[in-house]
Amino acid sequence: MDDTQTFDGPKAPGSKKGEPPTPRSTEPESKGLVGSDRVLAVLKELARHPDGAGLEELTRVIASPKPTVHRALQSLRRAGLADQDARGHYLLGDEFLRMAFAHHEARPEHVRVRPVLEALAERFNETVHYAVLEGHEVVYRAKVDPPTGAVRLTSTVGGRNPAHATGVGKLLLAHELRSLADVEAWIGDGILERRTPLTRCTAAALHQEFETTRERGYALDDQENELGVNCLALPVYATSATAPSGAVSISALTYRTPLNALVGAYDEVRGLLGPLGEPLP
Repeated sequence: MDDTQTFDGPKAPGSKKGEPPTPRSTEPESKGLVGSDRVLAVLKELARHPDGAGLEELTRVIASPKPTVHRALQSLRRAGLADQDARGHYLLGDEFLRMAFAHHEARPEHVRVRPVLEALAERFNETVHYAVLEGHEVVYRAKVDPPTGAVRLTSTVGGRNPAHATGVGKLLLAHELRSLADVEAWIGDGILERRTPLTRCTAAALHQEFETTRERGYALDDQENELGVNCLALPVYATSATAPSGAVSISALTYRTPLNALVGAYDEVRGLLGPLGEPLP
């Protein structure tokens, strides 16, 4: 049943035909949210319910009086930012989706990630990359060099490296290749390049590495792509709520920033990534 039908009484002035009247609240307003803040809270909560949510559920989660939440929903509906389906559940409206997708298409993921790269490069004084997976290789979409230091990496935007030998590649492959059979099928009949004596080139070794990567939430490159360079890589959720669109890596010179220093700073790196580093629940 439509949740809004629980309100009785005469139709309020300004109500649209077929819509229930906007109720007049006799309850005190929530002290936590006021005015536009409450409308935004309702909008953000709707984003968590792709199948829609009823008024009762929204009222409970947002912890505001039912009439207040109902008024916020009606404001969002008038703006096209929310809609109501045949079950009476509320969900994001077409206008909201149109604006979101238009903005997203005009703002590529590497542009959104760049402020994070700059912050990481300044914090660690090392080169930071954003890369995506393409088949058996990673492609670097963005790079920020450290602000100081005479020695820098020669990697370039648009450059490629074998996915199995890099931190960003192993991080992204770990999310795609869940079983040993998956890894074997990905390798196929080819032979993986051994970039250094430390490069993992067998299906068994990579499968074990991918399992470890999924458990801890980050990937490492312990001089597997280039001797003298190690790397910590974390996922970035720039275009999907459930699967990484790419990965951010801190590529450090081993004599300047050893691998254990990068691992020890994982929580700090994750904090700098902010919402880009977390899938939606």
